[in-house]
Amino acid sequence: MKGTFPIDKFRELRTPFYYYDTKVLRETLSCVRTEAAKYGNFDVHYAVKANANPKVLSIIRENGLGADCVSGGEVRAAIKAGFPTNKIVFAGVGKADWEINLGLDYNIFCFNVESIPELEIINELAAAKGKVANVAFRINPNVGAHTHANITTGLAENKFGISMQDMDNVIDVALEMKNVKFIGLHFHIGSQILDMSDFVALCNRVNELQDKLESHRIRIEHVNVGGGLGIDYKHPNRQAIPDFKDYFETYAEHLKLRSYQTLHFELGRAITGQCGSLISRVLYVKQGANKKFAILDAGMTDLIRPALYQAYHKIENITSEEVVEAYDVVGPICESSDVFGKAIDLNKVKRGDLIALRSAGAYGEIMASSYNCRELPKGYTSDELV
Repeated sequence: MKGTFPIDKFRELRTPFYYYDTKVLRETLSCVRTEAAKYGNFDVHYAVKANANPKVLSIIRENGLGADCVSGGEVRAAIKAGFPTNKIVFAGVGKADWEINLGLDYNIFCFNVESIPELEIINELAAAKGKVANVAFRINPNVGAHTHANITTGLAENKFGISMQDMDNVIDVALEMKNVKFIGLHFHIGSQILDMSDFVALCNRVNELQDKLESHRIRIEHVNVGGGLGIDYKHPNRQAIPDFKDYFETYAEHLKLRSYQTLHFELGRAITGQCGSLISRVLYVKQGANKKFAILDAGMTDLIRPALYQAYHKIENITSEEVVEAYDVVGPICESSDVFGKAIDLNKVKRGDLIALRSAGAYGEIMASSYNCRELPKGYTSDELV
C-alpha cells in the first residue's frame, strides 16, 4: 500500500524536497510520552542529529522532550526551537572550546564527556566563567549491536567513549576538580537496533558498572543509555510507530535502576524516521542493455544513506497506477554510487512522475550536501500544505 500524499500540492513544488507528515510525528511523540510516563523516572531527549528541520524541532519541543546535541550548531538549533536549556545534553567526541563555552553560557543540563583531556578543558573553561559544569562520562561498554558496522558505537575499537578499565580513574580525576560536577554515566551502543537483546546486554553491563562503583561508595544520580531504537524501513505504513512499549519495558525490567536515579534516553531515528519522505521527479526513463533506469532529480546529495550504508528505503511511484515494472532507481550525480535501489518494482514510470523515498525523516535532509554545486532540498510539513 502506498503512502498518502497531497499530490496536487506536490505538483506545484520544485523537486526534490522533503515532506514531513506531522500527524505521524505527533502520534509517534504521543506514544513516546505515554510509554515513558509509565515509569516516573524516565526522561526522553530527542537526538537533534537525526533531523534539525526547525518545524520538526518545534513540534518535538511542544511535546515536552529534551534535546540531545552533538555540536554547538545543534545546541543553537535546540535553543532557537525553544528547548529549555536545562533539558539539553551535549555529547560528542570532539567538542571545540567555543562549543563548550556556548554550553556553559546557556547553563545546559550536562556535558557527556569522552576523555580526560576533554574533562580538563571543560573544568578550565568553566573556571574562567566562575561556573560549575555538570558532566556525565560516556563509557564504552564494549557491547556489540546487530546493525551496520558504520553505526555501531559501543565496541572497544570505536572512537567513542571512555574504556571501562579507565572509568575509576576518570571519576577520581573529576572528583578532585572544582569546576565540574560528576552527575552520571552515559552509554550509546549504536543505531537502527531492532533486537531487544542488544539493549538487555547493555543493561547487564550498566548493572555491573553500577555495582562496582557502589562498592567504592560512588553513587550515580543519572544514567543515560542513549538511543538506538530502529524503524521498519520495509513497511513504513504497516509500522509507522516503533515499538516503544517493548523498548521502555526492556530497560524497566533489566536495568537495576536505583530509587534516586533518573534514566535518560536519546531517541532520534525512532521519532522522526517514519514521518519523512523525499519527493522527487522522474527526469528520464532510460533503456539500458538489460535493464531500465528511472533517473530522478534527487540524488545522493539529497539522501546519502543508500550510497553510504547501502541502506534500504521503500520507493513508490505515487502518480502511477499502471502495471508494475522493474527499474534501477538512480540520481543525476556524477558518481556510480548514486543509486537508490536496483531492480525495484514500481508502477510504470514516465517522465514527470513523482517518486517518494519513504522513511527518510531521519538522516535525510540533515545529511544533504551541495556536491556538484546542487541546491540543498527544502523541507515542508503537512501543516503547510493543507
